[in-house]
Amino acid sequence: MNDLTPIQETAAPVNIATPLPDGQTVTQVKHWTEKLFSFRLTRPQSLRFRSGEFVMIGLMGDPVGDKPAKPILRAYSIASPSWDEELEFYSIAVPDGPLTSKLVHIKPGDQVILKTKATGTLVVDALLPGKRLYMIATGTGIAPFASLIRDPEVYEKFDQVILTHTCRHVAELDYGRELVDNLINDPLIGEMVDGKLVYYPTTTREESPNMGRITDKIRSGELFSDLGVPAWNTEDDRVMICGSMGLNLEIKELCEAAGMEEGANSKPGHFVVEKSFVGEGGIL
Repeated sequence: MNDLTPIQETAAPVNIATPLPDGQTVTQVKHWTEKLFSFRLTRPQSLRFRSGEFVMIGLMGDPVGDKPAKPILRAYSIASPSWDEELEFYSIAVPDGPLTSKLVHIKPGDQVILKTKATGTLVVDALLPGKRLYMIATGTGIAPFASLIRDPEVYEKFDQVILTHTCRHVAELDYGRELVDNLINDPLIGEMVDGKLVYYPTTTREESPNMGRITDKIRSGELFSDLGVPAWNTEDDRVMICGSMGLNLEIKELCEAAGMEEGANSKPGHFVVEKSFVGEGGIL
């Protein structure tokens, strides 16, 4: 597979879906690199969620000896907005990962297990009112923000929405870049996005216009000077964080150093962190 050329799979399914408990049908798959892929599923009528929340999805594992196969489930942020008629997810294939090593091979017509209880902290309800909303993501941690930047409520509540996305290589930014580029033509929120959404991609290994770790750019003030905005303050700025455990902790410390308090659904604050971190493709 060419690592730099996305491959779209939208043809009619050629296989017959095997019914699964709580199964939903794959409608589309797109491979962005050899390891990164997004896919869309049918949405059950019973599923209600707020943009930014996650659900449990999975596949059946292999039987072990005389023991029957059991479901392998992981937490995945829903990458589509709450109004979408389908569900979108963004994943990385982890070598030898019990779930993602299978999930990376799904095709339209296959079935994926989906539990309909949605939850999570990356929702606007967990934030106090403010002027600027920062969404800080690394890797597939962009998934909940892919949902939020397509939600009209975000633009109704904030004057400016700043999405930062940090990956090692340029090709790993393609999912977010294409999403942002297409938003301006979105019939629902295109006009709302124009002039409000700022996209700030960075890479840490491959050369790009913005090289470096986002934490270093925040700490040095480079991020704010590049964007032409003041440093974080508790009156205007709100922050959402979703990335590796190390990034989450570093950004949390930077928020707290700026006097910000962590928010929750029960008590809105200045910043929120997705705590449901798992390693094998889910959430991140």
